Amino acid sequence: MDGTRKIPSFPLSRERRNERFPPKLGHKYDNDARQAARDTVWRAYNFVFVISLESPMPAQTIDGVKLSQQLRGDIAARAAALTARGVKPGLAVIIVGDDPASHVYVRNKVKACGDVGFHSVLEKYDADFSEAALLDRIAALNADPAIHGILVQMPLPKHIDPSKVIEAIATTKDVDGYSVLSAGELMTGLDGFRPCTPYGCMKLIETTGVDLRGKHAVVIGRSNTVGKPMALLLLQANATVTICHSATPDLAYHTRQADIVVAAVGRRNTLTGDMVKPGAIVIDVGINRDENGKLCGDVDFASVAEVAAHATPVPGGVGPMTITMLLMNTLEAAERVAGRV
Repeated sequence: MDGTRKIPSFPLSRERRNERFPPKLGHKYDNDARQAARDTVWRAYNFVFVISLESPMPAQTIDGVKLSQQLRGDIAARAAALTARGVKPGLAVIIVGDDPASHVYVRNKVKACGDVGFHSVLEKYDADFSEAALLDRIAALNADPAIHGILVQMPLPKHIDPSKVIEAIATTKDVDGYSVLSAGELMTGLDGFRPCTPYGCMKLIETTGVDLRGKHAVVIGRSNTVGKPMALLLLQANATVTICHSATPDLAYHTRQADIVVAAVGRRNTLTGDMVKPGAIVIDVGINRDENGKLCGDVDFASVAEVAAHATPVPGGVGPMTITMLLMNTLEAAERVAGRV
């Protein structure tokens, strides 16, 4: 033996250690001092570790305004190339009645068309405009080769059946993606038009870089315009999808398991931070007003941002994307026509 002491590979109790390796006389620290020092370091390590778990990084805001601007730049470039070939994308917008909010939306859509180089037609009619007359106008626009997309602004006056109006629009020009045939194309995976808001939500999710394959997505809301098509688009991306609604018991049970949550019910604070899985993606489709009249969504953004990895704000999240995807659908309609020319 060379006189060195071998330290066993298995842990020893403090008493056993003292028996095997008695402290050297004259050493600066005895075993108690050394143990106290080690305990101090361990406590400090535990303290730092716990703080890191209780103070996660805030969610990255998914910027719908920035993404919308990027997509519109691409749309404008593609529209210019198409126009050079003799096919200028054209969108017709019809509004019936005097709903103030609808008129604002329509103005924004027409302006957006001009910004990206589209041809646009705006038809305004009084609230007493008949259903038959409206259907005649849609038939004329269906036959107009300069028009690639037709949008009838909702809501309509009570004497007009919105279902009849939507179904009267040619499927090849149904850039809102609301008709039964468009819904069937989405359901079966055919090459139709995706409703603009869910389409925009998917683009926002894409910016996170998260592969949806095998992820659990929860959609809160089952409307024909957002909830149902949103679920289908997530399903097409190979996510496992759960749809929740007003009759779903214990909503939080489902949302806490979700990697992606899309809230689209039109009721503020539907989703709060304690209902979200750490690291989730949260998309807020809702448009509401708080008690002070300030615009807000369905999600309590402040609390959710402390838990989620990515989240959309309101305003500035989904909203800017809806008109952008309307432009995208109109462009794609024109490109399909150009492909047949």
